[in-house]
Amino acid sequence: MPKHGKSYRKIAEGIDRSTLKDVDEGIALVLKSSYAKFDETFDVAMKLGVDPRHADQMIRSSVSLPHGTGKVTRVLVFAKGPKEAEALEAGADYVGGDDLVEKIKEGWLEFDKTVATPDMMGVVGKIGRILGPRNLMPNAKLGTVTMDVGNIVRDIKGGKVDFRVDKAGIVHAGIGKISFGKEKLAENLIAFVTRLIQLKPSTSKGVYLRSITISSTMGPGVKLDPIAVRAVAK
Repeated sequence: MPKHGKSYRKIAEGIDRSTLKDVDEGIALVLKSSYAKFDETFDVAMKLGVDPRHADQMIRSSVSLPHGTGKVTRVLVFAKGPKEAEALEAGADYVGGDDLVEKIKEGWLEFDKTVATPDMMGVVGKIGRILGPRNLMPNAKLGTVTMDVGNIVRDIKGGKVDFRVDKAGIVHAGIGKISFGKEKLAENLIAFVTRLIQLKPSTSKGVYLRSITISSTMGPGVKLDPIAVRAVAK
């Protein structure tokens, strides 16, 4: 069991864990609890009432956050012809085909997200064993296999976040930076929760939003009241 440092323990002891917090109170506590010397990521972990063992309850999707993530995302696009020019105009960092495949085979992985037009998936398949385990494979469910490369590149650059439920039924994501402040973080959080509510499987029974915990990268978790959060979600 990892041990936390003095700074963490001191801050954690000052958090009242006897009651669940609403959005504003919870975010205020996370901001107050941030002590690292860098701009920490604002994280959210949500326990959902789903059983990921069933394919129809395996939630995997994305959401465009109103204020982005605060991170610089390097986007690689597999495309050719007019779509190559479209991707570059939209802000893609790297665009190509077989040339990029060869670089990746040699160990180059200086990118964070990949996009591909459908006609390029045969080429991308050659490096599926490299991209797949790193969650870098273009995926139609996430909108990253598309002919509309311009818009998807702009969405990713603007703060689109991919997420998926894990084996324990938990969805985790970084949805901003502590420097955003309470208002922007609240709007990002509500956008994230709203998207998850929209994705509730029809086969999911009982309570769907079971728990919501927010934190900074280094700080202690703060538990929110799922009912209160849902009430302000769109």
